[in-house]
Amino acid sequence: MSNSYNMKEFSSRAVITENGIYPSTISISTINTKCKENDEETNSYDPFQNRKLEHPNSDVRSFANLLKSSLGSGILAMPAAFKNAGTVVGIIGTILLGYICTHCVYLLVKTSQEVSRVTKVPSLGYAETVEAVFATGPHPLRKMSKAARIIIDWVMAFTILGACAVYVILLVDSVKQIVDYYYMDNTISETKYFLYFCIPILLFTQIKNLKYLAPFSGFANILLVLTFLICLYYIFSDFKPIDSQPMSVEIGKLPLFIGTVIFAMEGIGVVLPVENAMANPQHFLGCPGVLNITMSVVVLLYMFMGVLGYIRYGDAAMGSITLNLSTGEIPALMAKLFIVLAIFFTYTLQFYVPMEIVWRNTKEHVTQKYHNIAQAIMRAVFAVLTVAAAATLPRLEQVIGLEGAFFYAFLGLIAPSIMDLIFKWERGLGKFKWILIKDVVLIVFGTFVLVTGVTQSIREIIRTSAS
Repeated sequence: MSNSYNMKEFSSRAVITENGIYPSTISISTINTKCKENDEETNSYDPFQNRKLEHPNSDVRSFANLLKSSLGSGILAMPAAFKNAGTVVGIIGTILLGYICTHCVYLLVKTSQEVSRVTKVPSLGYAETVEAVFATGPHPLRKMSKAARIIIDWVMAFTILGACAVYVILLVDSVKQIVDYYYMDNTISETKYFLYFCIPILLFTQIKNLKYLAPFSGFANILLVLTFLICLYYIFSDFKPIDSQPMSVEIGKLPLFIGTVIFAMEGIGVVLPVENAMANPQHFLGCPGVLNITMSVVVLLYMFMGVLGYIRYGDAAMGSITLNLSTGEIPALMAKLFIVLAIFFTYTLQFYVPMEIVWRNTKEHVTQKYHNIAQAIMRAVFAVLTVAAAATLPRLEQVIGLEGAFFYAFLGLIAPSIMDLIFKWERGLGKFKWILIKDVVLIVFGTFVLVTGVTQSIREIIRTSAS
């Protein structure tokens, strides 16, 4: 969800969202121990009753947390998504993709709850759920449980690092617009902008203590809300007729639309921490349920922002609608400055999570006395890599589509469907095996999104670089 340059990722030690930090639920070793036990007493174990939370969240607070995590700055990319679909196709597509994403989130949460019951642990994170599903699934897959968890861990890490690269592009594009407007004769190349940003990024990414990073989350949220309101002001100040833009565009652009929407909307990494922190987790799913209510609001807001922004700016819509605002006007300038600060703070917060994942999977290979040095080097290397990746990619909307198609299609669509299928393989696939059919369709759709979205994004990137 979000995030979109949403903060929506998982760590088995802690989860950072745009709303704060959620604690880990259980260690991987505990899962392995529990998975070896019999399933005979599964029905008598209620994971909800065994959760010990110091400060559980109410349904309203959980709704607010999930909503804010889903409504990150990714909403500002929706007009660019609609230019690859058209008004009517974009509206219908956003609703359909919202439903599919919501269902896949439902599969992840439901599977996590059920496998928690089987393994007799209170709650699980994303990677822990994957390991537990494999460990309790068909016997040929059980030996792959640890590998499956490691794969998800690394995919999650590189997903967030990819989002960080997107943030850097937006930072450079926004600052470059401001500098070019007020200093038209400047000779600063785009490469130099990336090098300049590399310095503060290297400094801030060395902060390892979350208590120094978390306060920036609330500040970033305020800036994003103000930016959103300013963008709406400009949209309605010179609003064009609804039929001024085509209802549909060539079908070849549709994968870019799908990738961007999934990137903006998919919050697969934050839903489990929100559910795990609820006082009444049984209210998360179901109808209406916290998940369904939240995603309905998210889909409507994304749809309206997308279609309104596209009608206003048409094919000129950029990867963030703030880039379309006239820099010479004070409100527009404020929006650009707000988004720069918000995205920079988002980068430093989100960067913490992949570093936790990478360090957890590599620290056993480093001597204890070199841990601090190794972490410093690791953080510096990955920070430079995100800046380098951003510097080699030309346009923001193309990178967003690539990130959404490759990473979020896997984590948000394919993986939850595979987990649901594995978990229910020996527990019943429903009448006429409808669960099997439905999950296979979702896996095929996710694979289609991944392959076509990546292919089309790469083509666009190559075309833009060559022109």
